[in-house]
Amino acid sequence: MSTQDALIRTPLFAAHQAAGARLIDFGGWEMPVQYKLGILKEHRSVREHVGLFDVCHMGEVSLRGPKAGAAVQALVTGDCSKLDDGAALYTLMCLPHGGIVDDCIVYRRSESDFLIILNAANRAKDLAWIRENAGGAEIVDESDATGLIAVQGPNAVELVNSLSQADLAGVERFRFASEEIAGVTCMAARTGYTGEDGFEIACPADETESIWNALLAAGESLGVQPIGLGARDTLRLEAKLSLYGNDIDETTTPYEACLGWAVKLDSGPFIGSEALAKQKAEGVTRKLVGFTLEGRGIARHGYSIVDRSLAEGSQELGKVTSGTKGPTVDVAIGLGYVPTDYAKAGSTFTVDCRGKDIPATVHKGPFYKRS
Repeated sequence: MSTQDALIRTPLFAAHQAAGARLIDFGGWEMPVQYKLGILKEHRSVREHVGLFDVCHMGEVSLRGPKAGAAVQALVTGDCSKLDDGAALYTLMCLPHGGIVDDCIVYRRSESDFLIILNAANRAKDLAWIRENAGGAEIVDESDATGLIAVQGPNAVELVNSLSQADLAGVERFRFASEEIAGVTCMAARTGYTGEDGFEIACPADETESIWNALLAAGESLGVQPIGLGARDTLRLEAKLSLYGNDIDETTTPYEACLGWAVKLDSGPFIGSEALAKQKAEGVTRKLVGFTLEGRGIARHGYSIVDRSLAEGSQELGKVTSGTKGPTVDVAIGLGYVPTDYAKAGSTFTVDCRGKDIPATVHKGPFYKRS
């Protein structure tokens, strides 16, 4: 990674420039928001073919030694004791009061070696939190030494397989393998953030560009395209995947964010478990819901969600946390927190889009789910 004019660049910066990417400041990183195709076509490329994402800005922290397993278990809400070597787990780190420090994926490389991949904007904060609560495990920040490429779409597995001597098609969802890809030893994990199948490939930082170029060359007949942050956001929102800093943060709990399935209270005490057990028993007063708009307009982050039907006058229910026009589902979609009485599928309310009232209906489950 390199820094210039206070913006951090990934090992793929030169590749993005060569591809004509429009680069923006993304949380202090100089990242591609889109390429020449544009966001809409990039989105469709991932849904219909295969796309490559630069996710080198994500954080990678390993916990090692005989106390590593216990340390990870105390840090996250999931049950890591059930992981075997080569297994991964989506989970959360929480504060003592239950607020979400970050959502992350834990990878068990061995009983004494766990890797946690963290959100880019939270790298420094998360690393400090892990070090503070590591319980004697050895902490190694692998972020700057690691490159990360996401390969997503219906043709993703075929593309990655074409550059590997091993049959990576046999790697199951939320499992990973250490194999050579384009001649470089990588960790290929069957995970992603788009609602599509595919791999996230972790490799040595100085080999990232050669693997990226090899994937582009091998995937030409499969419709491969580089994909920017704009399409990454529309893809994850159609799949109803939360974005830290928008949909979840330290003021929201897993049960409020409808991520209670990632909390395993019987796995043993972890940071926040007492508060979350209490909240589960008592119930929550608000929930994160997905909704569709019934009129023309886009629900943008921060727009008010209101109930205009009350006889005593309008009531603000909450705020939109994410919103867009879903290119695949062809409807305006969004996420936001509302009182639990309004959280059932089919419930209705209004989104105030810059003074224009747009009716909205709560949608159960993801807006898009691949067949």
